[in-house]
Amino acid sequence: MDLGLTDKVAIVTGGSEGIGKFAALRMAQEGARVIIVARRPEVLEQAALDIRTATEGVVLPVPGDVSDPDTAPRVVKAALDNYGRLDILVNNAGISMAKPFEDVSDEDWESDFELKVWGAIRFIRAAVPEMRKVGGGRIINVTNLGGRTPGPSSMPTSISRAAGIAITKGLSKDLGPDNILVNTVCIGVIKSGQHERRYERLKQSDPNLTIEEFYDQTAKARGVPLGRVAETHEAGDVIAFLASERASYLNGVAINIDGGASAVV
Repeated sequence: MDLGLTDKVAIVTGGSEGIGKFAALRMAQEGARVIIVARRPEVLEQAALDIRTATEGVVLPVPGDVSDPDTAPRVVKAALDNYGRLDILVNNAGISMAKPFEDVSDEDWESDFELKVWGAIRFIRAAVPEMRKVGGGRIINVTNLGGRTPGPSSMPTSISRAAGIAITKGLSKDLGPDNILVNTVCIGVIKSGQHERRYERLKQSDPNLTIEEFYDQTAKARGVPLGRVAETHEAGDVIAFLASERASYLNGVAINIDGGASAVV
């Protein structure tokens, strides 16, 4: 299926690894010109090289901290300076911070909202005028299941992700008349750098634990009906579809990418 992404211009935050990297790869594969953003320049450069090698596509790495208010306008300017337009924004930057409520400090709340909520808001604010100029666009916010069904010891992430879901729905109403479609993917358990780092910590006390066993245990603990943890490209494919012309009547939608684990539709 042709996704209609040829020569579209996309920004993907958190694009150096995991979901962001594979979303960027999939869009580059479909002919989009992709700007990937992340904090670690060397990791970002390697991701750009990996994507170019795999797709022969156009990828521009732009280092930046999404928490910094100056990053969003600078990245959007880079898109315009290099490619002359902006069609797609994927707000993917974020880390998981989950603690019991009484253990969450003011600094935890502030840093989590700066990264996941204010970061997304600033990128949307910078991107929307440029999308209007080209007759529309796509905004995909990456959130998670906790934003819909918060569990114990899930703050501040569950709250910041709930805000991301609410922003998605509200913006879909405001921006729909401009043909700017806003959707979110609610992520369950997906193979990622964060999980791999957790695996490395566990391996210190259990040297015989394999990565396959770790992911099997994780899927079982999370109650995933499919019995496995998702591959990163499975999320990237859904994001690329939402960014595409084939998703032209999807607006204000939250899609669970969770293998059926969520208690809600």
